[in-house]
Amino acid sequence: MVEMVLAEGNIDYQLREIDILKNEHRSTEFLKINPFGWVPALITAEGVALYETHAINLYLSERHQLVHLAPRADETERGLFLSGLFTICDDLEPVMKRYYYPHRFSLNDADIPRVKQIALNDALDCLKVIDGRLSENGPYHLGDRFSLVDLSLSYWVALIYYLDVLKPFAAIRQCMNLVMSRPKLQPMFEYQIEWNKESLQSAKAPWSML
Repeated sequence: MVEMVLAEGNIDYQLREIDILKNEHRSTEFLKINPFGWVPALITAEGVALYETHAINLYLSERHQLVHLAPRADETERGLFLSGLFTICDDLEPVMKRYYYPHRFSLNDADIPRVKQIALNDALDCLKVIDGRLSENGPYHLGDRFSLVDLSLSYWVALIYYLDVLKPFAAIRQCMNLVMSRPKLQPMFEYQIEWNKESLQSAKAPWSML
């Protein structure tokens, strides 16, 4: 998701891939950057280490004046933007992570299918609310104005597109299609979808337990 913002903003950066399957995110070197031990992390031009995806994306948008991604504090749409972004961050993303990493939330492998189903049900409940907002104000969260909210929503929704559970959410599908067709984002979403398919089929990946 951070790479999508960097691409959308034409921001130059150096990418260093961290192999979580080899526990590189738990190495001493990486923990100095993000003591929580998760990716992504960003080191700014001033050498400050940042983490948490939405915080990084908001920082990049404001630092590089990407007002099409994040309204300024003095704009009327700022409040609605923050409300939408925190809905994704606080409500949708946690349940999506429960769906994709159920082994983190269960001590018994036999419980994993139920953990996944409950998480999916919670995600769909959240999407129902978001779809209602988009139906009233769309096609984007800010009407005709694309923002980080739509990018973040599309990122997570694309991961469950293969489940064929999005038919009731016409407004979300419209928003996602608009986001995924943006020239700078389209190849990244295509890669994400292909990666998701391969990951689900890989016996070596931890999410193969799903």
